[in-house]
Amino acid sequence: MVTGGSMKPVKKKKTEEPELEPLCCCEYIDRNGEKNHVAACLCDCQDLDEGCDRWLTCKPVQPETCEKITDTISDRLRIPWLRGARKVNISIVPPLVLLPVFLHVASWHFLLGVVVLTSLPVLALWYYYLTHRRKEQTLFFLSLGLFSLGYMYYVFLQEVVPKGRVGPTQLAVLTCGLFLILLALYRAKKNPGYLSNPASHDKSLSSSQIECLLKKEQEKTKGFPGTDTLGGLNNRSLKDDMKGSSRMGAGSPAKVKEDWCAKCQLVRPARAWHCRICGICVRRMDHHCVWINSCVGESNHQAFILALLIFLLTSVYGIALTLDTICRDRSIFTALFYCPGVYTNYSSALSFTCVWYSVIITASMAYIFLIQLINISYNVTEREVQQALRQKTGRRLLCGLIVDTGQYNRGNPYECL
Repeated sequence: MVTGGSMKPVKKKKTEEPELEPLCCCEYIDRNGEKNHVAACLCDCQDLDEGCDRWLTCKPVQPETCEKITDTISDRLRIPWLRGARKVNISIVPPLVLLPVFLHVASWHFLLGVVVLTSLPVLALWYYYLTHRRKEQTLFFLSLGLFSLGYMYYVFLQEVVPKGRVGPTQLAVLTCGLFLILLALYRAKKNPGYLSNPASHDKSLSSSQIECLLKKEQEKTKGFPGTDTLGGLNNRSLKDDMKGSSRMGAGSPAKVKEDWCAKCQLVRPARAWHCRICGICVRRMDHHCVWINSCVGESNHQAFILALLIFLLTSVYGIALTLDTICRDRSIFTALFYCPGVYTNYSSALSFTCVWYSVIITASMAYIFLIQLINISYNVTEREVQQALRQKTGRRLLCGLIVDTGQYNRGNPYECL
């Protein structure tokens, strides 16, 4: 028994956690939390072995096995880097390998060119609908677009410029156009206008808190006599729309509740929408563009339009220079469809194949650019157009090319004159 004095509390020694050894450039932590090495990428792959055994014995491979094989390959596909090997997105690889192979095969004969150049858009659309149905992000189209720009420029320098028909000024203009495209894409790839949750640091709101917040937002709108039934103030400025965290002018509790995003835990402002691919709400969302692997919203819409415009001008200029070089003494439109003797020389055949590939890409981008200009002229977004078509509230014009939703269209100012 201890008497007298005060007993000093006994301090417990903290258990020191073992320090992890630093990773070398070829080591990494796999999806199972274990240390692995790049050189062992083909070792201990039971799913791949099982899939190969079934394929050799002509047995069907289960979809779950294919998904496991894909996950394993994507986890082990890495490149050496400082402080551990970096993971490479597997969707980047196919365009880097398949595009040069397809274009070179298409240059062998005219019929092969027709088959390959027809199948490429079909394969791209198939992959687009496959990823769009699964609501997954993919770098395939971004990799395809950037690599196509680089590879077309490489073929132009290697096969077209040495023929002596392209001057230094023309080459400089084409090069400047390429750099402007990359700059505009970089700007369009930035934040499209993501909505930040003011309660993101707190726990998720309960149902009673959500109902309370919705009632407060409804009470705020009662003092605005200029509010219309479609959810927008007639004289609301852009500054108010930028700062508003709730949709102004919701005339009913159902309308206010419709603006509540349960995933982002916020009340969306007018014309904002939740992107299921990015997993976040975007202010004045137009659409999710797979070519930049990001949404097109309020903050990057202008840069997106500018990138399309610069690409169209640069692509048409490059096509004209190439056709003028390999098909002399013919107009551009005539040379595109009739260029005799172009397949006698492999260099000219490759250039001609790349021209047609560029024409296909340019035509698809021109269609997107036209739709964007029409939507801007009617003050609607692509998401609002699709929603109006689903709800059958839009008005089709010009054989369905134009869809007037009637919500935010300010009308033709010259009709009143």
